[in-house]
Amino acid sequence: MGSALQIIIIAVSLALDAVSVSIAGGIEIKQAKIKHAFRVALFFALAQAIMPLMGWFVGNQLRSIVTIIAPWIASSLLVAIGIFMIKEARDEVKEEKRSILSNKTLFLLAIATSIDAFLVGITLGIIKLPLLLSVTVIGVVTFLLCWPAFLFASHLNKRFEGRLDMLGGFTLILLGCKILLTSIL
Repeated sequence: MGSALQIIIIAVSLALDAVSVSIAGGIEIKQAKIKHAFRVALFFALAQAIMPLMGWFVGNQLRSIVTIIAPWIASSLLVAIGIFMIKEARDEVKEEKRSILSNKTLFLLAIATSIDAFLVGITLGIIKLPLLLSVTVIGVVTFLLCWPAFLFASHLNKRFEGRLDMLGGFTLILLGCKILLTSIL
């Protein structure tokens, strides 16, 4: 398999968690604008591109520790944010701009969904893929998948008049549980 195809497959695989969270976030925003989708996609793309770089630099020195701890951190963050989203959806008073658009929440979600990219970064040198090309493709693919996913989910929520609010939170909780179960099994 050519290295370009390997990089694209890795990029799409890494982006799927961020796409799921983009959909969950888009469901929460009834009147999402293109700039909201751009911000969400940019946060996820930057995290997905930076984390493999960090993983590459850390390399084999801490591989065994990181491999054990990373899934627990990612799943804890996703479950906690998912619970918060469900709680917020149940509250009577709702703000127009939801927490998904806050820098703090976007940062936490971007880190939680890119921990696997950190682990991939550790292995990039082992499988001899070009580092800068790999992280660039990972970032671009993540951006190109997250932007429309966020807008589409927001459109669905607008169309269904907000009845999908809790689905975003449940999606994050399920994603967090999946990460944890995958690491245990």
